Amino acid sequence: MQLAVRDFARNEIAPIAATLDREPRFPWETLRRMGDLGLLGLMSPEEYGGAGIDTLGYVVLLEEIAAADASHSTIMSVTNGLPQQLILRYGTPEQRTRCLPKLASGEWIGAFCLTEPHCGSDAAAITTRADRVEGGYLLRGTKAWITGGGEAQLYLVMAKTEPDAGARGVSCFLVEKGAEGLHFGPPEGKLGQHAAIATSVTFDDLFVPEEARLGDEGQGFVMSMTSLDGGRIGIAAQAVGIARAALDAAIAYADDREAFGQPIREFQGVSFKLADMATRLDAARLLTWRAAWLKDRGYRVTKEASMAKLFASEAASFVTDGAVQVFGGYGYSTDFPVERLFRDARVTELYEGTSEIQRVVIGRQLYREQGR
Repeated sequence: MQLAVRDFARNEIAPIAATLDREPRFPWETLRRMGDLGLLGLMSPEEYGGAGIDTLGYVVLLEEIAAADASHSTIMSVTNGLPQQLILRYGTPEQRTRCLPKLASGEWIGAFCLTEPHCGSDAAAITTRADRVEGGYLLRGTKAWITGGGEAQLYLVMAKTEPDAGARGVSCFLVEKGAEGLHFGPPEGKLGQHAAIATSVTFDDLFVPEEARLGDEGQGFVMSMTSLDGGRIGIAAQAVGIARAALDAAIAYADDREAFGQPIREFQGVSFKLADMATRLDAARLLTWRAAWLKDRGYRVTKEASMAKLFASEAASFVTDGAVQVFGGYGYSTDFPVERLFRDARVTELYEGTSEIQRVVIGRQLYREQGR
């Protein structure tokens, strides 16, 4: 599967990555092809149209897509992640039957709506409301930085059903595109990953029927937090893929570019940099695989997932920065891919929890492991 996905990514995604960066659009054509290959429902069971593979298999394949284009891998990670995993774990049989096959096939793309303009890491501080009315709820509020906003067909929305209950007052709702009262802002201007369109999403007295609530009332915050481990492993794999692409480009360029009568790879200043880049990349990949392997065996991987995400995202920034340096002036040019990889890598230190949040999580887990 890895070799087949690598061929697909190199032949069909990599050639359009630079164009999508310059002229951003949601890449529906290749996403539908990814759906045909099973890449948008990798961990969903076969009975719902998924591939039914484990977390380790998922991150191996996600790396291949990320090495071709980070935007595709972000969309792949989002729709494979919380939308499908939460519906699979907490959804009713009717919700699973309706939503999962469409998400797994690529007919639908899923989006996860938690972040708001005033809060990101402090997820319990959301202010979007879900007020009870006859037959369901009325959603009011605005979400920010929603990947797939305006493009996705299914939105998992976290909203307060009990505003005074803090984290325990958050519930989750399924909202389909086209619902009356659902509005999208313009695409956000971003440093990188331009084809992974992100917008604000506003709910203006949007009616959600009772049967569209996912899980029990007040369960939403716990649902989202317990699923973050898997999301962080996915972002770690994405970071590994971006870093791999940058290292491959730097290795090839250092062999081709000559200075003072020899390839620049012969100079220690370049070869040592490549060695450091390769070492961090391998360490990041192994941390990611360890977290995935443990998750597949039923272990709690809060610490391991945060370690993988923290190290891999910072390794991606290190490797892409090193690639720009190896390319010299050409590394600053849009004629070569490393400047795009440099920009694409930066956000991996921000979403699914910033690097600072990962360090907080790891530090707390160290003491919990010792019973303190």
